[in-house]
This record gives sequence, C-alpha cells and structure tokens, in this order.
Amino acid sequence: MKRLFLLSFLLLFAVNYSFSKDYKLSSPDGKIVVTVSAGPDVKWSATYEGREIITSIKAGMTLGTNKVLGENETVKKAVYGQVNQVIEPVVSNKRSKIPDNCNTLLITFKSGFGVQFRAYNDGIAYRFETFLKDDIIVKNEITELQFPAKSYAWYPLEESFMSHNERIFIHSSLDTISDKHLASLPTLFVANGVNVLLTESDIDDYPGMWLRGAGSGKLIGIHPYYPEEEKLKGDRNLIVTKTKDYIASTKGTRTFPWRAFVIAGNDGQLIESDLIFKLAPPNKLTDTKWIKPGQVAWDWWNALNIYGVDFRAGINNDTYKYYIDFASKNGIEYIILDEGWYKSGTVLESIPAINIPELCKYAESKNVGMILWVVWKTFWDKIDDACALYEKWGVKGVKVDFMQRDDQKVVNFYHEAIQKTASHHLIIDFHGAYKPDGIGRTYPNALTREGVKGMENSKWSKDITPDHDITLAFTRMVAGPMDYTPGAMINMDRSNFNPQFTRPASQGTRVHQMALYVIYESPLQMLSDSPTNYMREQECTDFLVKIPVVWDELKVLDAKIGDYLLLARQSGKDWFIGALTDWSKREMEINMSFLPAGDYEMEIFQDGINADRHAQDYKHMKTSVKSGDKMKINLAPGGGWIAKVSPK
Repeated sequence: MKRLFLLSFLLLFAVNYSFSKDYKLSSPDGKIVVTVSAGPDVKWSATYEGREIITSIKAGMTLGTNKVLGENETVKKAVYGQVNQVIEPVVSNKRSKIPDNCNTLLITFKSGFGVQFRAYNDGIAYRFETFLKDDIIVKNEITELQFPAKSYAWYPLEESFMSHNERIFIHSSLDTISDKHLASLPTLFVANGVNVLLTESDIDDYPGMWLRGAGSGKLIGIHPYYPEEEKLKGDRNLIVTKTKDYIASTKGTRTFPWRAFVIAGNDGQLIESDLIFKLAPPNKLTDTKWIKPGQVAWDWWNALNIYGVDFRAGINNDTYKYYIDFASKNGIEYIILDEGWYKSGTVLESIPAINIPELCKYAESKNVGMILWVVWKTFWDKIDDACALYEKWGVKGVKVDFMQRDDQKVVNFYHEAIQKTASHHLIIDFHGAYKPDGIGRTYPNALTREGVKGMENSKWSKDITPDHDITLAFTRMVAGPMDYTPGAMINMDRSNFNPQFTRPASQGTRVHQMALYVIYESPLQMLSDSPTNYMREQECTDFLVKIPVVWDELKVLDAKIGDYLLLARQSGKDWFIGALTDWSKREMEINMSFLPAGDYEMEIFQDGINADRHAQDYKHMKTSVKSGDKMKINLAPGGGWIAKVSPK
C-alpha cells in the first residue's frame, strides 16, 4: 500500500512538474534573460541586466472549436538552438551586412501547438506554430502584457481599426492607459529605465496586432476581425460594416507572426536595431537586379505648383516633362505621377491630358524612372491587367494608397500586390498603410511605406513639429522604412507657421529638413517640394541629391527620445552626419572617433545665426577633420545640422 502511494505521488509530481517547468533563454551577450513557464498556461517574463522589464505575458490562441491552444498543455519537446549568420540585404536600409546572432527555444506541445522564442542582443521575439492537419479558424489570439510599476509609454492613440496609422506618439504613464485607449504598433514602453518597443514581423495570411489598455500597467493584444460585409465610399474608403466572429481562417500547419520586442539600454540603441528585418523570411525573389532604390521628385505635396514657365501647370504632359527634366539634371532616379492621372474608376486609362507611354519614353531618354500612384481597391480589381500594362508602358513602380486596414483580407492584398508587381519588374511603395513588418527582406521590391504621420500633414495641420520629427526616429522608424516625405524649401519658426495646402511649408529650420535625409531611412526618398523651389535653392539641392538612400553602416552618437538625435551613416568611404533638435536650441559635440584613421574633408550645412527668426537661414561651409577630432555644433530651435565627410 505504501509502495502504491509512493508511485502515485511520484506520478502526480511528474505530471505537475511537466505542467509548470520553466525554461530560460538568454541573449548572446547575457544581458537579456527570458523565462518561459510552459504550463498550465504559456507565460513568460524578461529581464535586462537583472532589471524586470516585462513581468508577465500570457500567450495563446483560441480556435473556432473553442479549444484554447496554450492552456492545459503538456510539453512534448523543448529544443534549444542558435542562429549565427550574416544577412546581406538586397536593399540595405541601414547596413549592407547585418549580423544575425541569437539563441532560440522551440517548445512543442502534444496538442499540435508550439511556441518559438528568440533572444538577440537587441531584443526578443516569440511566435506560435501549429502542426494541425486541417485548416483552422482562429477566433482570437491571447496576449496579456504586464509591465513593472511606474512604467510609461510613447503611445500612438487610435480611434478605430480603420486607420492610416498616422499618429502622434503620446508620452503617457502606463497606469493612465485604460480600455478606452487603442493603439497601433509600434508602441514604445520604458520599464525600469529600459526601452522596450513592441511591434511585429512576418505578418502573412493573418491580421495585424493592436493594443488596448487594461489598467494598472496592463495591456492586451487585439486584432481586427475578418470582414464579412464592406461598403465602398468614394473610390478609396472600403469600410467594414460587418465582421465574422474570428480573426483568421488559415492553414493548420504554419508559423504565425513574430511578436517582437526591441530592447535598448539607451535611446540610441533603438535606432541601431535590425530586429524586425532579421525576423522576416529571407529573400524569395530570384532576380533582383532590376530593383533600384533612389530619390523621387514628388508632385502632390507641392500641388504641382511650378512657376516661371510658359505653360499652364497641372496634371498634363508639359508639367511632368518639367519634373523629368529637373530630376534628370539633378541625378534624381524617379518622378511620381500622383492622384489625378487616371480616369476615375479605372487604373488602366489615363486622362486625355496625360500620355503615359510618351512620358515613360521621354523619362527613359533622360535616365529617369516613372512611378504611378493608384488607389488600392481600384488597382486590386484589375491588378493583373494593370501590372502587365504598366510594364508595357515602361513604368518602373507603383505607389498604392488608402488601404487603411490590416485585417487578414487586406494583409493578403499586400502580399498579392508585392508578388504581382515583382513579376512585372515594378517596385512598390505603400501609403495609407500599416507599419512595416520586415517584408522588404522577403520581397525587396517593396522599398518603403508610409504608416507615419508625415510631412503631408503640414498642408492642413500644425502637428508636424520638430518634437514629432525627433520622436518618429525612436518609434515608428524602428519598425522599418518610413516614407515621411521630407524636403520643404519654405521653412517657418513656430510663431509664423500656418498650414497652406497649395503652398505648403514646414516647421523648423531649413537645415532641419535637410538633416531628415540622413536621419530617416527610406530606400525611396521623396523630394517633396516644387522643382522650381529646388532650382531657386540649388546650393541646398546639390547637397540633398548627393545623400544616399541605402547605407553600409550606422552609428548613433548621441540621442534622447523626443529631444535630440545625432547620428552618422556610412556609404562606401563617405560618411554623412545628421543632427536634429526639438524646439529647444542646443549645443552638441561630435566625436569623430567613429571615422577610420586618416584626414577628411567635411562639407557642412548648419543653422544660420538668424535661423531662430528666419528659419530658412543657413550657413554652408567646408573644413578639414581627422579621426578622433571633437567638434562643437549649435542648433537653432527646431534646427538641424548635416555634413558629408569624405577621405582626402
């Protein structure tokens, strides 16, 4: 009897132990430690240098059968591993060679469910895997986050799932965020002095994740439900009027999106992270030679407002030949034909005043490529015909706009659009878009996207301030390329700025705008102002067109979220240095120790002595420096500083 009792006790202990076993996973440098509790729920927590940063995350998935994966699970196997490789991107946003080193843990359960963790030096990530025979319905995904007391957030507050994801990041105590507060991703948290930016990678056949407050420092992840009925308003706003009771219908054997947490002990490390790109699937295109990043002369922001010409400016061939001539003269790779070039309701036919094949032929003779803007739904309705026609015309890319959703149906549109444009040698730029998820690694023709409250808003609001510009570099840009569309040549201080739709200006100084070309990452970077204004400001334009859109290396030299940023980017043997400040004037010091040994020429644009009164005031100068030199620089309120450093 005693023996039977002992055996029963040991069996019970073994079962309970299997239900509550903890697994630990550390980053290669040992600073980040993840502890996973695999039963009865799947929960995990994380520390950075011994400090709690995420105290509890419950993770799971509810299926259409109401079975909850991640509850009452029995571990089948736990396998540790490593990733050690160097990624060489087809299109390099910040580095031409990305070290990809992490420790991994895959826990599989007898239910056919699994969860995989990765721990990098710059963050952690997890994703679900299912090994089920038949297709599945996912009713809900369970993500319950708990941060330590006194944590706070840079919170991109949203009104609904129908959104361009163009938000101001609101600095908030986490305790004040309730179930009334919806946020898109990325969202930045600061816990015990450590930055934790939450976003996603590899979103495929599945909706995007959002956050909602739950009080007392808690948040939950939520997803848009699958649309059942939709109503089209105008040509672009496809509004969901009724939904299914699930978020996805998908394959039973698959991996799901990575829940990615960029972790940074200092603010600059956020900008240096490649985590989202590293988590994305490798390149799937066999032929990538035709993919050409570059700068773009853009028509819409400046409202086609050219002057000093003998023809009527507008949506016509004469105007766009003017843009092509400007691009060609300045070595700019592309121009865009934005809204208005095609007949309403069809992307297959231009208005009478525009002849696309003629413009493409003219542009090609000038070594300039043409990109066409389209409304996503009109484009999707004729996507095969449109891609074939644009390739025949000689178009080099498309700018697809107004999706405003990331439910499973619209996410699948992104993948279809990327793949079909690639098959016709078309690059693609998404506007009205959700945040990037690393897809540029998988399909490098997807060069950039919006999903950011960018400079276009200065046409109708006062939201685009130097403070906002600084904050974006530490929040939205961490997720991936950002088509913010800089380049304003009319610049105003805070007291003199007023929104103007057809003659727009920017807040902050001229050099602030110029520095954005080094600070912001986008392999398709806009020159947003009127070509006439750029030609009148040729000294600035000559410098802007020399700034690369892809880079070999990045060094953040000094940084504070929302206040200031100083960084250097390498392209070949040249380095470009950019600095931004908020509305506070600032003195900063540049330590040139990041330069290889040697002597260098430095070409500088800095805020003029009167830039605080007349924001367009700047000083252009050249000097000599060597590695290890230290240089003091001064930035006006809303100011900037930019330099090109070249070996002698």
